[in-house]
Amino acid sequence: MNKILKVTSFFVLLAVIIGVSAFKTNKDPVLPGIVFFKGSLKDAKAKAKKENKLIFIDCYTTWCGPCKNMSKKTFVNKEVGEYYNANFICLKMDMEQPEGQELAASYTVEAYPTYLFINAKGDVKHRDLGFIDASRFIEVGKVALTK
Repeated sequence: MNKILKVTSFFVLLAVIIGVSAFKTNKDPVLPGIVFFKGSLKDAKAKAKKENKLIFIDCYTTWCGPCKNMSKKTFVNKEVGEYYNANFICLKMDMEQPEGQELAASYTVEAYPTYLFINAKGDVKHRDLGFIDASRFIEVGKVALTK
């Protein structure tokens, strides 16, 4: 009986180890929606210059309800992601962090969420704000590209 318990325990432990290691090595599934650039505004400007794109900046705060709804509903939309990923360098900036506070002061961001569309030099080409549904948000991007 003791031997059966040891063998069973061994296989249970082995299954757990294999399951955990498989979980750690698998990449997270790619979700549809906007893929936000990981880096500073300075880095985003360099990438925008290299790729000849505008930068879309989501100026948000962690406590803002409409900001949370944009993240949960609009930014994850497949069509929004396809359009914005193809046409912009997309960047999220928490306006309560140091870089966000500098950006808010430089671009007079006073309401959240504010969406800035800037060129690689930092010139604002378009801005919008508030919760915007997916279909209208694509139109906002199209307007930004025409300016």
